[in-house]
Amino acid sequence: MNSQDPTRPFRLMARNNRLTNFRLGQTLRQLAPSEWEAPRSGFFPSLRSTLNHLLTVDLFYVDALEGGTTGFSHRETPEPYPDLDDLIAAQAEVDQRLIDFCEGLAPADLDRVVEVHRPDRVQREPLPELLLHMSHHATHHRGQVHAMLAATSIAPPPQFDEFLTRDATPARRDEMRALGWSEDYLAS
Repeated sequence: MNSQDPTRPFRLMARNNRLTNFRLGQTLRQLAPSEWEAPRSGFFPSLRSTLNHLLTVDLFYVDALEGGTTGFSHRETPEPYPDLDDLIAAQAEVDQRLIDFCEGLAPADLDRVVEVHRPDRVQREPLPELLLHMSHHATHHRGQVHAMLAATSIAPPPQFDEFLTRDATPARRDEMRALGWSEDYLAS
């Protein structure tokens, strides 16, 4: 581990995003079928709507990070993944794309400007700010999902997003094993 590598925090955020989404998917699989789409209080009206929004926004930004121009098309259908298992699989795929992107970063990339193709304009954002925005956006909506889960038949886990510190190693052991990751993977 090179603690002086300025790209390391972005790799950790991408890995934390995947670990958290994995934990969230395992929790959601415990829901009764009707609870996935049931009306809820939140920015979006259901767990399904909230997590479809999170996924389509991730697809939008990861497309831009990879140099694509079609990411906004993912947002044209508000709930492209009505089935929970399909959504979990699609989220895992885009999470891995983000990890792969961050794994390939070099310090010089942090000066890069990313073109984000919106329907009416091209937004230009510095790469670090865009990656931070993505992380905060995901954490924000997963927090809403956590609150929504309190009104379901299952108990929400104590937390989703706060398992990347070294002290949290025991709390993430099962998820790390299921993902095929080691603690060395997080430390790199």
